[in-house]
Amino acid sequence: MPQNVPEELSRIIETLYRSESGRILATLARLLGDLEIAEEAMHEAFAAALSVWPTSGVPDNPRPWLISTARFKAIDTLRRRARFDASQDELVRYLEARGSSVEGSEEEDTIEDDRLRLIFTCCHPSLPLEARVALTLREVCRLATEEIAKAFLTTPSTLAQRIVRAKAKIRDSSIRYEVPSPQQLPERLDAVLQVIYLVFNEGYSAAAGAKVTRAELTGEAIRLGRLVSELLPEPEVLGLLSLMLLQESRRVARTSQTGELILLENQVRSLWNQEQIAEGVALLEKALKSHRFGSYTLQAAIAAVHAEAESVAMTDWRQIVALYDRLLQIQPSPVVRLNRAVAIAMRDGPEAGLAHIDAVLAHGELANYYLAHSARAEMYRRLGRTTEARSSYGKALELTQQEPERRFLQERIRQLK
Repeated sequence: MPQNVPEELSRIIETLYRSESGRILATLARLLGDLEIAEEAMHEAFAAALSVWPTSGVPDNPRPWLISTARFKAIDTLRRRARFDASQDELVRYLEARGSSVEGSEEEDTIEDDRLRLIFTCCHPSLPLEARVALTLREVCRLATEEIAKAFLTTPSTLAQRIVRAKAKIRDSSIRYEVPSPQQLPERLDAVLQVIYLVFNEGYSAAAGAKVTRAELTGEAIRLGRLVSELLPEPEVLGLLSLMLLQESRRVARTSQTGELILLENQVRSLWNQEQIAEGVALLEKALKSHRFGSYTLQAAIAAVHAEAESVAMTDWRQIVALYDRLLQIQPSPVVRLNRAVAIAMRDGPEAGLAHIDAVLAHGELANYYLAHSARAEMYRRLGRTTEARSSYGKALELTQQEPERRFLQERIRQLK
């Protein structure tokens, strides 16, 4: 940063970067058609602001100034490249022909459309899922590479390579920065929602590490969900946002002050965030009224039953089992079957639940899923079958890498001895 930049101006530019860089990058990606060039040009525009604004003052509307400056920076870069690569010359002429259409006249809805285009591009189905997640968090949420790598248990260099390969795939495959057509929307929207859901789940229940939850990831997922729901209020978008809000409402109550895991039955429900619950339920009702909902809305409905119950004992487990029955019809996954088995145990008792859990494990898909063995251990414990309970808790302990979960399982084993 130039040393002669006043401290107040530095703060203004830093605030602008935090609040506007995502929107600016989205517009530049559309204008330039290349995410790497757009990102480089955006950083050059902010650097130019540090040099120019101390003398000229901050523009009344800084975003169009930054977009226009970045565009001209990109044209200069491409002109230099055109000396060695004739294919760049045509792109330069195209960008110059567009004139100064972005200067001082960017419509807010155009900016938001650009953000939606960028989200759909980062979540394009032709990209590997891990690349979609990395690219979305980096380019849409503007998280640092180191932050994303830490959250998903990989190295910054590995994560950076995923991002580089994803950008190259977008460029080399000529993937367009656009909202898909109505015919393409179901597949493409599903990819977007899958990425948001995966980010939220990693934040809601971290795969490993010292904490049960990662609030920065659940917060980013909810922010993304809000953005997509504002720009594209499809029922399943509302359903996913509802689900995330209802689950996030319990975050504070899920761990003790020392970071220990607290099960649903022992949580202090007065700590649940009632504003998030109210918003989540309202979104759920809107999604259900459409009669075009899917798995995210059904999961949100299950979360709403939990959120509105005064205690575990007063939870409507019959309704939860019925919702899982419906969910299995459209998403017949082993995890859904496991969750349904636990709900059946709450409705009909641990013996019934154990039979269903054993049936799920017999298929083999969840053989290395620690929550399946933990659920089986809980049924054995409730039935007084301590030897089998210790064995299943031990198996779950072997499979989990999350420290609070490990301490919880170790305590369960100690109690059974």
